[in-house]
Amino acid sequence: MTAEAVSSDRAAMLKHLPLIAILALQTVCAVYLLRDIVLSLLGVSFEPLAWQYVEYLDIGAAFGLIAGIALGARMLFSSLRQRHRAEEKLRQAKTAFMQLIDQKFGDWGLSPAERDVALFSIKGLSVAEIAALRGTSDGTIKAQAAAVYRKAGVGNRHQLLSLFIEDLFDPQMSPGIRPAAASSVTDAAPTDQSS
Repeated sequence: MTAEAVSSDRAAMLKHLPLIAILALQTVCAVYLLRDIVLSLLGVSFEPLAWQYVEYLDIGAAFGLIAGIALGARMLFSSLRQRHRAEEKLRQAKTAFMQLIDQKFGDWGLSPAERDVALFSIKGLSVAEIAALRGTSDGTIKAQAAAVYRKAGVGNRHQLLSLFIEDLFDPQMSPGIRPAAASSVTDAAPTDQSS
């Protein structure tokens, strides 16, 4: 293990030290509270503790329970905040993706019918499914899909989807310029005749 990894492990342990201490205190409290019951059930006789020690243990048990409640509440609120932030980021990503799709469709000059076909294609629906949703024939959908692919400068639905994925990873990349690796993969991809 490298020194950096050991240092990182120590930092993580120190960060969680209060949690470990509270869990240890709660464990001791649980053992204390169950001790009399368990020993009584087992028939073990024991000498009771002095009342001062019992008071200290009661105070410790109460503190452990309160600390556990506080820690649980803190973790719950932290989890809810993280969930809210994640939902907000997802909402923003959906909005940005839909804006990107609308912009591309506008740049390509797609008709409303072609927009629907392109959107359903991006969602992964088959020609038959798109035809059923739009109430048209498979041939009409194939013709509209071919028009979408021609206007977008791609050969199939997979290449159409890759245009949007590339923009998500690198929005500065212009549509006409593709890295060598990406263009070779795109050029090598077979055309999707069923779309």
